[in-house]
Amino acid sequence: MKTIKIVADSSADLLESKQIDFACAALKIITSEKEFVDNADLDVSDMVSFLGQYKGRSQTSCPNAEDWLRAFGDADDVICVTITSGLSGSYNSAQAAKLIYEETEGKRVFVLDSLSTGPEMVLIVEKLKEYVLEGLSFEAICEKIREYTKKTGLLFMLKSLKNLANNGRVSPALARILELLNICIVGKASDEGKLDTTHKCRGENRSLETLIRDLKNYGVSSGKISIAHCENEEGARKLKALIEKELPETKSEIHPLRGLCSFYAEKGGILVGFEKF
Repeated sequence: MKTIKIVADSSADLLESKQIDFACAALKIITSEKEFVDNADLDVSDMVSFLGQYKGRSQTSCPNAEDWLRAFGDADDVICVTITSGLSGSYNSAQAAKLIYEETEGKRVFVLDSLSTGPEMVLIVEKLKEYVLEGLSFEAICEKIREYTKKTGLLFMLKSLKNLANNGRVSPALARILELLNICIVGKASDEGKLDTTHKCRGENRSLETLIRDLKNYGVSSGKISIAHCENEEGARKLKALIEKELPETKSEIHPLRGLCSFYAEKGGILVGFEKF
């Protein structure tokens, strides 16, 4: 019987998944002083603390084709989920690994560009796990997960843009102004996999209320909501309580972000993956 393995890069915040064959390919966070590999050995709190005082340039590095091939292992069929191609070359590297892997007769790889990251990828992997445990065929799983991702989304709240400024993605002046004014950025992952700012809110409480309004505007009334945070469990719990009050038919869970997503979200940041039903 053919085996199906699920593989994701580390932006999915998952190191393992019980009951199924699962592997993670690590991204890296690189500075002029230290390099952080987003694997099981990473101390995320140490990384966040270092980056909080670091003033130089920083960048991220995606898994290369060899990294993906190691994650694929020797499975017959592989379903691979990557961070949005709008932020990383992880998808392209996985596609390169797919071409090499499929040179072996009988091997198949499906690479899914999540067009997202973090908790939305968690929902995608969880749904893939359901399909595998149901005993669906490789072809059926590929078809169904494409449809499922049309019904998921990602929202975010950022308290700091320092790393994005050091990474060259936003203006350092803008990052400083927002910090001085206690302005939080609230936004979403677009259909093209870009992270778009939709609101600028004064303070955390107003930002969390805005996230609730955005969830309602997406038509969320049931289904799963995955809340992920960077060293802000208190804020994540506040949001969960608001969700349970305003959207009582949904099921929400909280988890801490790992390295790659913590780099982008920064301390205090919250990402929200959700099902649009």
